[in-house]
Amino acid sequence: MDPAIWLMIRVTRIPLSLPALAAALVLAAVPVAAPAQTPSTGSGQAFPSRPVKIVVPTSPGGATDAFSRALAPRLSEAWGQAVLVENRPGANQILGADHVSKSAPDGATLLVSDASSFVINPHLYKKLPYDGVNGFTPITVLVRFPWVIAVHASVPANTFQELVAYAKTNPGKLSYGSFGLGSSAHISVDYLKNLLGIDILHVPYKGAGPAVTDLLSGQIQIMMVTPLLVEPHARAGKLRLVAAATPQRIPALPNLPTVAESGVPGYEAGTWFALVGPAGIPREIVARIYGDTMKVLDDPAFRERYVTKQWFEVVGNTPEQFADFLKSEYARWDRLIRLSRVTVE
Repeated sequence: MDPAIWLMIRVTRIPLSLPALAAALVLAAVPVAAPAQTPSTGSGQAFPSRPVKIVVPTSPGGATDAFSRALAPRLSEAWGQAVLVENRPGANQILGADHVSKSAPDGATLLVSDASSFVINPHLYKKLPYDGVNGFTPITVLVRFPWVIAVHASVPANTFQELVAYAKTNPGKLSYGSFGLGSSAHISVDYLKNLLGIDILHVPYKGAGPAVTDLLSGQIQIMMVTPLLVEPHARAGKLRLVAAATPQRIPALPNLPTVAESGVPGYEAGTWFALVGPAGIPREIVARIYGDTMKVLDDPAFRERYVTKQWFEVVGNTPEQFADFLKSEYARWDRLIRLSRVTVE
């Protein structure tokens, strides 16, 4: 029965004052709000209806892994479901990225990766088992971060110019570590090698963590990497920072010159971490994941501990902006890879 008619029947039985009767009639005319809808997985179940997995395509201990493990428990709290981080390193992040690209598009399997998975590997591998740009649902670029050039304390160089001079007079004596064959660090350093005409040996690792371990032991002598993993060791005297690979000096390291300032005008290197899922995730689920992720990134306590102190910068672009960004980065890395002359097949 219509609520207004029901109310009229009731007021004929219960005496009401005129003001009370008027108020009751007004309330009866107000529509009742429908309950808020929870995003559906496409199977009729609310998202998330089961634990969510964030795949990290690198080894434990690196920057990608550390940030993902900071993000996961906060998303778990927002969603009321466990959010687990699973490391799937190997083949320059291809194993982990491929696993996610072939997962069900219900939002329960996500990927946090740097640029390699999306815009670098497609230019390096002719038989890549997934599509770097179209094989994923863009959610957001989480953060971008700077790189610095760190050297082992045994290297007789206090500046970038001294490092280049030493490398030129000792060809093949120095080695540098990267996150993997064909990784963004590999391409960026080999591009720099070609610009400067120096000969240093490349040693690929399955992630930044193992490479930094060997850098500290002197097994390799040079690394281009986030300050997060090397700056504390530089303060302890185990490593030395000789340059920043950023367009401008890093605010927290104002006395560290950039590579561009040190004789290579226009040079810059660095990367970003992005959150994606398999292609085909429903828009309402993408919006839920993006919105809750932004709440985490915008939280002042989270920013202080896991962004500012980790040398990151929040990006947080929308899924639509991220899709456009992927296309521009795809073209940029195509050019850099050709100039670096890096090949993996």
